Amino acid sequence: MYKYCMISLGLFLLLAITGCASAGSDLTLTGQVWITSDLDGNGIITGTTITAEFKDDGTLGGSNGCNRYNTTYTVDWDEIQINTPMASTLMACPDPVMAQEQVYMGAMGEAVTFEISGEELTLFSKAGDALVTYITGSNELAGSSWEVISYNNGKEAVESLIIGTEITADFGEDDQLTGNSGCNTYFASYETDEDKITIGPAGMTEMACAEPEGVMEQEQLYVAALGMADVYRIEADRMEMRTADGALVANFNRVP
Repeated sequence: MYKYCMISLGLFLLLAITGCASAGSDLTLTGQVWITSDLDGNGIITGTTITAEFKDDGTLGGSNGCNRYNTTYTVDWDEIQINTPMASTLMACPDPVMAQEQVYMGAMGEAVTFEISGEELTLFSKAGDALVTYITGSNELAGSSWEVISYNNGKEAVESLIIGTEITADFGEDDQLTGNSGCNTYFASYETDEDKITIGPAGMTEMACAEPEGVMEQEQLYVAALGMADVYRIEADRMEMRTADGALVANFNRVP
């Protein structure tokens, strides 16, 4: 389970802090979002997403399938200590999801070593049992496509889409955002810098849709909300955008 890395002297300290890559992998513990593929040998509940993002500053956060959690961690080569108890939001989910959450949080607290092989990260117990296995998840916005789940209606509230409507967002590699806003096609420029995003004024076609009721107002509110976006976060197949003040702009599901 020990990993051996050929490194230059200048990288020694960095790798000792973040963990060196295993043989056959260019990945390190930090620098990507890890998505849980297996938990205690039982997989994960369909429809749930469990993630972990290890930061260079020693903080760790993600989604445990229902709530968001955050804590701190330390590593020394392949040894890891994830500090518990962890801070967590307090949403309630169905009992099986809540039970899975507790198993995941407990497993992270039991981890003493880790291994990165290919594009997989595994946390191991003191006995050498695999506790959690993750795969890498892309957090690249350019070249990705999304469908909107909910949006900020400009009245300090978040609304789900009207039944029978669909809003999409395609972030091109040419820094252009296009999509269907429920009735019309819209287009705007966008720029990103790490987790920051700026979306320019949007133009759109000029179709009029009478049904379903409210679809025209919905697309105007959605397009207006995009202009307020300041930060974004991608975790597996979900993305959220927020304003500079932390208010939710929109929630998205990834389109394969």
